Amino acid sequence: MPDVNTLLDLIGNTPIVQVKNMDTGPCNLYLKLENMNPGSSIKDRVALNIIETAEREGKLKPGYTIIEASAGNTAMGLALIGKLKGYNTKVVILDKMNHNKILHLRAIGAEVVVVKSDVGPNDPDHYIAVAKRMAEETPNSFFAGQFSNMSNPLAHELSTAPEIYNQLDGNVDAVVCGVGSGGTISGIGKFFKEKSPKTQIIVADPKGSIVKASVEGKDTRDIPGSGWFVEGIGEDFIPDTLNLSYIDKGYEIDNDEAFKTIRDVAISEGILGGSSCGTLIAAALRYCREQTEEKNVVTFICDNGEKYLNTAYNEEWLKKKNIL
Repeated sequence: MPDVNTLLDLIGNTPIVQVKNMDTGPCNLYLKLENMNPGSSIKDRVALNIIETAEREGKLKPGYTIIEASAGNTAMGLALIGKLKGYNTKVVILDKMNHNKILHLRAIGAEVVVVKSDVGPNDPDHYIAVAKRMAEETPNSFFAGQFSNMSNPLAHELSTAPEIYNQLDGNVDAVVCGVGSGGTISGIGKFFKEKSPKTQIIVADPKGSIVKASVEGKDTRDIPGSGWFVEGIGEDFIPDTLNLSYIDKGYEIDNDEAFKTIRDVAISEGILGGSSCGTLIAAALRYCREQTEEKNVVTFICDNGEKYLNTAYNEEWLKKKNIL
C-alpha cells in the first residue's frame, strides 16, 4: 500500500532550505517551505487539527457546515480538508484580501462572504463577529474559531516545532514568526521553551500592528491597528491563542521593506513566497545581521506567492500603494 492515500497525508513534514544568496551576516538562515502543504500554506496544519479535534469531541458531525473568519489561508485549509471529509464550508473574509484567494476558495466549493475591513475588533461588523453570528444562525454548524481555539497552537507544538528541531539536529538558535491568530508563534514557542530554552522566539510585526508593542508592554492605544498591505499577519487585538510570554524580541517591518524583501527572495533564491513572508524574512535578516557569532535561524515561507502575482509581484499595484 502507498504511504499517501489522500491529500491529508501530505500535510506537514515540509522541507527546509538555507538562504544562499542574501546577506545573512554571520548566521545560517533557513526557510521552512510551508507552501509545500497541499493547501499551499502553513494553515493546513491548523485546519486539520481543528477539524479532527472537533470530530473527536463530537462538535463536528457528518452533514455539518464549517464556518470561519479568515484572511484566506485557514479558510482554504478548512475548505480543502472539509471537502475531503464531506463537510461544507462557509468563510468570512476581509475585502482587503487578494481576490485570488476568494476565487480559490470558491473553486474548491466554499461559500465566501466578503466583509469590510475598516472596522475595529469590537464592531458588530468585524469579520470574526460576523462569522460567529453566522454560526449561531446556521443549523448543524461548527465555528472553527482559530483566534480562540487552542487546537491552533497545539498543531504547531506537535508538528511544526519538532520538525524544525529535528531538521536542524536540535541546534536552533532563533525562530522568527508572524502573528495572525498567534497559533504558530505560541505553539512553537511553547515547544522550544521546554525542549530548547536557548532558542529565541522572534516576532515579525507589520508597522501599524499592535503585537510588537504588546510584547514590549507598551501602551497600544495610539497604534492604528491598520495600514499594512501584507496579508495574514498583524493585528488590532490580541487573540486568545497568542501567548505573549513566549516571545523574546520583536521587529517592526514597514510595507516597503516587506515587499522589497519578498521580491528579493524571488530573485535571489528562486522562491516565490506570499506577502507575509516578506515581513518574516526581513525581520530574520535584521536579526541575523545584528549577531556577532554564527547562529541557526529559521523562518517560514508561509504560503505560495502565486496568489499574490497581481499584488506583491505587480509593479503597477505597488506603485498605486506608494510602495517601492
